[in-house]
Amino acid sequence: MELAGASVEPSRVFMDCAMLPASVTASSDAKPRATPLQALLFAERVVAALTAVLVLMLPALWNGFPLLQYDSGGYIARWYEGYLVPSRSTTFGLFLTASERFNFWPTVANQSILTVWVVALALRAFGLAKSPWRTTAVIAFLSVLTTLPWLTSILLTDIFAGLAVLALHLLVFRPAALLRWEKIGLFLLITFSAATHSATFAVLLALLGAGFIARKWLPATVPLRGLVHGLAALAVGAALLLTTNFALSRQFAWTPGGYSIPFGRLLQDGIVTRYLDAHCPQEQLKLCPYRHKLPRTADDFLWGDSIFNELGRFAGLNGEMRHIVLRSLVTNPWGHIRTAFAATLSQLSLTATGTGVDDKLWHTYGIIERYLPAIVPAMRAARQQRGALRFDLLNRLHKPVAILSLILALGLLVRSMYRRDGDELTLLAATVLLAVLANAFVCGALSGPHDRYGARVAWVPVFVIALAALRGWFGAARPLAGELRNAPTSSRELDGPTIKQA
Repeated sequence: MELAGASVEPSRVFMDCAMLPASVTASSDAKPRATPLQALLFAERVVAALTAVLVLMLPALWNGFPLLQYDSGGYIARWYEGYLVPSRSTTFGLFLTASERFNFWPTVANQSILTVWVVALALRAFGLAKSPWRTTAVIAFLSVLTTLPWLTSILLTDIFAGLAVLALHLLVFRPAALLRWEKIGLFLLITFSAATHSATFAVLLALLGAGFIARKWLPATVPLRGLVHGLAALAVGAALLLTTNFALSRQFAWTPGGYSIPFGRLLQDGIVTRYLDAHCPQEQLKLCPYRHKLPRTADDFLWGDSIFNELGRFAGLNGEMRHIVLRSLVTNPWGHIRTAFAATLSQLSLTATGTGVDDKLWHTYGIIERYLPAIVPAMRAARQQRGALRFDLLNRLHKPVAILSLILALGLLVRSMYRRDGDELTLLAATVLLAVLANAFVCGALSGPHDRYGARVAWVPVFVIALAALRGWFGAARPLAGELRNAPTSSRELDGPTIKQA
């Protein structure tokens, strides 16, 4: 069978690294018995997939326990505390709770399996999945050059930011290359990812908004049906988060923390202090007596031992933080624009691996010791808790690779626009660059620049460059408009004798 100008064997209609056999046939009659060769090929796919999964789990396996970060404890505690806290999704908290009796290893395994699956689907969708070991090779390549395995090995939502971007692109622009169950799986992955973190939800919403705008000029390239499916997945994700919040806290509300997050960034940029200096004589604010003693960073203010604790934390200062954010926006709009622009640019350059993955996670340790005492010995025996994790050497490689991949992806897009020979891979590059920019604004300008925020999507542009390199070596380029018009629409057509190139 010939797909996208590349040879694709009929037995490989599922993803290269699928955990189930590809047994869809062109006939609706009884399924024929597998031959020894088919069984051998299936075994090869399983071994290749398991190898890729193990590669992504290597940091956790080497550590002896899933990696932890300061925020991990907040997610773990959601089931036990039964109330909402800022920026801690109850949906992801329940995801962790489901595997806690097994020391959270199923969480790491599931995150790795989903990553292998999405990467395999993308390779096949772009006609680059000739061998099951190609997916394993790409996973190994990303694991060396990027932070990817450190995202799959940690108890955090970060891996779902990049996966959701790829899943959304495949669902919107490449549905013809997918089987029905794969489209359903991507829909559910987007739904879950959107519910794991408000920043991920915002980035996906920004991508869909850009897609609806682009349809005005590129109606044949940006399919309305795909955008509607993506928007539906996002809506279900919002409903999922609201439902889990209500189930755990009896509050039908979004995850809190809305104004406290931008307040922290304004504090870092000096806007809060300037506002207090100008308005404290007229406004009786709780922070007025402390305006010259405020911490320099948002992390120190919100999560350190600061005046924030003495004034009642979020419950005591939510109203005041909201007031200062909104009023300063009115009184100093250019200050907001200038600092938001600077924060976005700064965020684009911050991609270091391992930020916050150290041995001083007192909050997370306390949560585990309080609610999960049975797993404390395994946690304490891990290399991370013994101070054995060091990321300096890794970041000498990961940081320049992340920046270089952005430049190359932008170059790929500009070159295609200049030559007017864009294909589906160019469209993916555009999606990923928009996602990185949206992530930089949502996380950098609204929350404050941080290496962790950039690292969570830094591997995706590298993946795009890897696809471009594979395409250069093996072909499989395809024009934008023709493929969407003439692509197969069903699994039966995928498994037919020939799919003609557009």
